[in-house]
Amino acid sequence: MTVSTELNHEDMERTLASIDIPPCPAILAQVLSEAQKDTPDINVLATILASDVGMSAYAIKLANSALFRGSGKVTTVPKAVARLGTRNIICTVVAVSLRNNVIPGVAQEVLERFWDRAGQIALAASLTARFLRGIPPDDAYTYALFHDAGIPVMMHRFPGYTTTLREAETSGKSLILLEDERYHCHHAVVGSLMAKNWGLTRLLADGIRHHHDPTLYEHSKPLLTDGTLGLIASTHIAEQLVNTMNAESDPEGTNLFQQATIYLGLSEEDIQELTELCTEALSG
Repeated sequence: MTVSTELNHEDMERTLASIDIPPCPAILAQVLSEAQKDTPDINVLATILASDVGMSAYAIKLANSALFRGSGKVTTVPKAVARLGTRNIICTVVAVSLRNNVIPGVAQEVLERFWDRAGQIALAASLTARFLRGIPPDDAYTYALFHDAGIPVMMHRFPGYTTTLREAETSGKSLILLEDERYHCHHAVVGSLMAKNWGLTRLLADGIRHHHDPTLYEHSKPLLTDGTLGLIASTHIAEQLVNTMNAESDPEGTNLFQQATIYLGLSEEDIQELTELCTEALSG
């Protein structure tokens, strides 16, 4: 199976011009502004998070998750921020901002299921990155959470998109290929543009743009930096782990999982250990 990695430029530009890319939420812009300073003020970040109930709750939940086990349970935003650190605050704000991003015309229950699964994959990707070392777990979490963010936007723009999604899931056809054929655009491009609009790094945006490319891991065709490939690979591993735990299948994803396993040098024993780690974390 081959997938077009470079769409017809004119068709793609015409389609993208008709898609409303959600603007960067104000609270994310505030957090990024503070977090990117040479010496971010943790108290300022705590104040920003405390101004939003959803952000506060998610920060406390994340601080008490399997990723950040501490000596005691965190119950306040300042303590959650102290445990999480500056970079993981960005994970919190991105996660809640994505969930709060209402997509007109898309049923709320559909969005909730989508982001619930994205959250599972993000946690599994972060645990995978921590297991491997060398891949920043916070970047892996944010990347995995955001990598398919273009899908809800496509749902809004194209009324028949859910049918395309269903066909990809049941037939084993590549979703990217179906999107390319029907819409002259695909969710990886949309998600990459959204990541840039939201102020995320080029590393993450490039990874989102290319994460379905079947030639991604070929040494003869280096498209991306090792840092970006590490984020993509950890997410491909995480998606397969979540599929296994949820008794789901994804033919295209299975192939990318196998390539990611080879790229990261993971053994069958490693995958088994990761499966156990993720099962424990996601069931907690």
